[in-house]
Amino acid sequence: MKRCPNCNRTFEEDWLAFCTQDGTTLIDESPAKPVDLQATIMAPAPPPPSGGWSQPSGDLGSGPFQSQPLAPPPPPSGGFGVGQFQPGQQMQGGWQPPPPPPYVQGPKQGLAIASMCCGIFTITFGWCCYLGAFTALPAIGLGIYQLIQIKNNPDQNGGKPFAIVGIATACVYYLLLAFFVLIWGASMFMQGIK
Repeated sequence: MKRCPNCNRTFEEDWLAFCTQDGTTLIDESPAKPVDLQATIMAPAPPPPSGGWSQPSGDLGSGPFQSQPLAPPPPPSGGFGVGQFQPGQQMQGGWQPPPPPPYVQGPKQGLAIASMCCGIFTITFGWCCYLGAFTALPAIGLGIYQLIQIKNNPDQNGGKPFAIVGIATACVYYLLLAFFVLIWGASMFMQGIK
């Protein structure tokens, strides 16, 4: 079992190394294993140093070899590295997730999409009650305005294909409407001659 030191959540999965909540390195919380004293290996005593020196009898700190406290180091005299060592900020242990990439905004193409939607509505449902006459004008107007914006500032504006589709579908509607009006006018004219 592993535990997060920050949020104290416990995890049963042994393969997890980091907290799923905050990304902190997990700590093992498995029960302590009993120490096997038989498995402890004792190192042999070091050989005596050469030069005829022998260890004095008694305790290690007795006699002429009694340990003395060390003198503090002398202060620096100048030059590179003068002054007391100041440790830097403590590094936080464990893996930290990288920061998210910066949000890059794409080119503006909302007016072009609106032009395309109006144009498609005009050509498909615009025949009902002549609604297309009201939606074709915005399709053409928005499409032309977006094409002008794309021409003036292509880095910030996009959607040229959408604008062209909106203009084309609205123009097709007006052409078909004009064609039907001409046919209707011609048929009325022909009936008037009879």
